[in-house]
Amino acid sequence: MSNLQSLHQSLVSSVSKKDYETASKQLSQLKIALLQHNALIPSADVSADILVGSREVLEIGAIVSIHLGDESAFLRYYAQLQPFYASQALNKSPSKNKNKIVGLYLLLLLTKNNIADFHTTIENIPDVEQDVFLGYPVTLERWLMEGSYDKVWLATKGSRVPSEEYAMFSEVLVGTIRHEIASCSEKAYASLPVSNAKQLLFLDSEGAVIEFAAERNWEVRDGRIYFPQEEADKASLSSQSIINYAIGYAQELENIV
Repeated sequence: MSNLQSLHQSLVSSVSKKDYETASKQLSQLKIALLQHNALIPSADVSADILVGSREVLEIGAIVSIHLGDESAFLRYYAQLQPFYASQALNKSPSKNKNKIVGLYLLLLLTKNNIADFHTTIENIPDVEQDVFLGYPVTLERWLMEGSYDKVWLATKGSRVPSEEYAMFSEVLVGTIRHEIASCSEKAYASLPVSNAKQLLFLDSEGAVIEFAAERNWEVRDGRIYFPQEEADKASLSSQSIINYAIGYAQELENIV
């Protein structure tokens, strides 16, 4: 028991210092120790104190995985946490981090456009929009459904983001939206002024537009972006039409309903 407490304290210390590489190694040691105590799955044979510690370790593991950019590890930790969140033995010691972890999972689902699992997850969560961590991805999903991508972009900035980890997933989400809009723009326009593309793609500067254009092999000259010509004629669509078309969240939601 003392070894578990020592390892746990060392893990918390590493995370507080943002030393996530060291924390990852400590997590591996802790999970082995917890396995030896049969504490990686809730059981009536294991004391509630140890199970609470196990739950916290797994929650820290999920957070560390995000900082290390390991999506698969985050999903594994999320799956391992579900029996702990459902355990009646832990009802007297509810997790302070559960909503944060679940909210991060919801945000990850949005980045994957996995709307079915998103709605399945929130189906049985009461007052989901009242919680800062759960309400954030739910609000983003509603704006995505409406095509209000400008609101999504603003919500990923600064103090509007619930935590540092949310900011990481939010950035991925904006990147997904940006590339979808870019793909639609290629089909809808022969060319666009760089200044217009900056607004359309939610980029901070015209220099960022030029860098983005280079990534997609767009030609930039005389202040305009020229898209690859796949068809002889391209329809001229308004910027709002492009944005509304960019991601099929609304259609996806209708299919689910």
